[in-house]
Amino acid sequence: MSLLSREQYVAVLGASGVGLGRRQGGETHWLGSVGYIDEGFQAWTVALDTLDRLLAEHTSARAELTVVISGHFSRFCLVPWSDQISSPAELLGFAHLCFEDLYGAPSQPWSLVLSAEPAGYDRIASALPQDLLEHLRTLVGNRGLRLRSVQPYLMAAFNHFDKSFEAGDFLFVVAEPVRSVLLLAREGRWTSVRSVGSNDSDAALTALIGRESQLQAANSERPLHVYLHAPARIDSHPEVPGVHLRTLEEDRTAVRDCLYVMSRAVA
Repeated sequence: MSLLSREQYVAVLGASGVGLGRRQGGETHWLGSVGYIDEGFQAWTVALDTLDRLLAEHTSARAELTVVISGHFSRFCLVPWSDQISSPAELLGFAHLCFEDLYGAPSQPWSLVLSAEPAGYDRIASALPQDLLEHLRTLVGNRGLRLRSVQPYLMAAFNHFDKSFEAGDFLFVVAEPVRSVLLLAREGRWTSVRSVGSNDSDAALTALIGRESQLQAANSERPLHVYLHAPARIDSHPEVPGVHLRTLEEDRTAVRDCLYVMSRAVA
């Protein structure tokens, strides 16, 4: 079998469920999702067990798998530019220190990935539990699959929508059902990223975005474009004043599943 003929799958690890789809061209054929009880951050172990069952049911050996991971299991941090750093290893070590300053000394190892930025620019670092990644690689390997990529949903959503954002100053809010991530750029540079526990109701999103907008107005007179993506709000899009909604294109399926919507953000 050639590489070009390998089947492609995309899995989504959500805060309370796991979903799986098969990619065919630019479309995703949704194979289904399975829910589980959200037991907090450590629920990723249950999520991986659930994923393993879905892979056993729907995939065959030598297929490729892309995995998207909810903000529920991810962490994010702004890593300031420093001209004292002269190597990738030093940069990674500095990023770990930034995470410790923000979250405290880690109780488990984290795997960090930094955004690619020009010299002089701050970077966004995203982190996933190292144990999660190792368990994921093991179960994928045991199924005879190839792990193509693993990415936090914030990154998948941003890469999908970024060409539609006004250049310069914007706030991008990714509002999953139990957690929102706010990504801020000023004058074409990253200036803030933070994750907050919050539901995706109109009231909660209005309050969250309102507080952030007031804070930014106090810090800068430059106008700020606010973009909101709420993947679980399928049948009732959020109504938040002054916000530009970003939704994934309508498709021809009748699937009404947040995890399916999240899977469609993957390029």
